[in-house]
Amino acid sequence: MNERRTEPVILLTSAVFCIASFYFFDRAVALFFQQFNDILWTGAWKAITKAGESQWYLVGGIAIYAWFRKKNHRKAQSGLFLLSTVAVSGLAADLLKFIFGRARPKLLLEQGIYGFGFFHIDHAWISFPSGHSATALSAALTLSLLMPRFKSAFIAGGIIIAASRVVLDQHYLSDIVAGSTLGIVTVTMLYQRYFKTALDETRILQAEP
Repeated sequence: MNERRTEPVILLTSAVFCIASFYFFDRAVALFFQQFNDILWTGAWKAITKAGESQWYLVGGIAIYAWFRKKNHRKAQSGLFLLSTVAVSGLAADLLKFIFGRARPKLLLEQGIYGFGFFHIDHAWISFPSGHSATALSAALTLSLLMPRFKSAFIAGGIIIAASRVVLDQHYLSDIVAGSTLGIVTVTMLYQRYFKTALDETRILQAEP
């Protein structure tokens, strides 16, 4: 990941897509998924979306760090890396949700309300960006860096979790794109600035005879 140069490109591309999606795609996608209300369908997607809750990764990261802190430096740093990426992306998402105050799809579907109110704290008005998507992609990318053999599975899982928020009409398409971008950029920045050296140096030392 080189990385510092790619961050502005990722952010700009995401911003352009989100603006276009706000005007052309978001409402149509929300209305499309409104028609799918089968119990088995929604039950399956609700199970998937739970994997985007941050507590699983925060507790896991803390546990890994605490367990390996005096036993294995790289594994301890791996736990701290996972904890940091999920925590930072989640806090950033929460702050942006409050600032933008975007109405969730349910307000469109039930009351015809669409757009931004800015500076809201109530659940119905904190849609942008998607916190689940930020968590899912930050965790997926972090795990793919730590265990590159399973990169494809992690990334696919993160995308599916993010998509579940749109399928369940909890977020708009642009919400999950923004949240996913936030997660990706958070991991890239923290890895390059704080964790790459520690993780790579430990890997090299462990590979030496």
